[in-house]
Amino acid sequence: MMKSYKFRLEPNKEQRVTLKATLDTCRHLYNNALASRKLQAELYRLPMTRQWITVENQIKALPGQKETNEYLPLVHSQVLQDVLRRVNKSFKNFFRHLKNHEKPG
Repeated sequence: MMKSYKFRLEPNKEQRVTLKATLDTCRHLYNNALASRKLQAELYRLPMTRQWITVENQIKALPGQKETNEYLPLVHSQVLQDVLRRVNKSFKNFFRHLKNHEKPG
């Protein structure tokens, strides 16, 4: 039998502000990455070059985005990379469900 402990976080005011800013930045990055993939899925239907956005391409683009976005440098790069990996996993699961004729979501 394994023991587990639950601890309630009680951040002070400064920590709450930092935590909220981090979560907001991650939310915006997730939504932007998802929007770019959705746009590409729509463009994929057109007779153009068919090259998908990969998680590696999005991670490589992060340093350039950090220069233009004032909030991205405040969050550690591994956290931002994990957000992009979650978008990738969500997309893969969505298409896997479609392929297996299951209800996605």
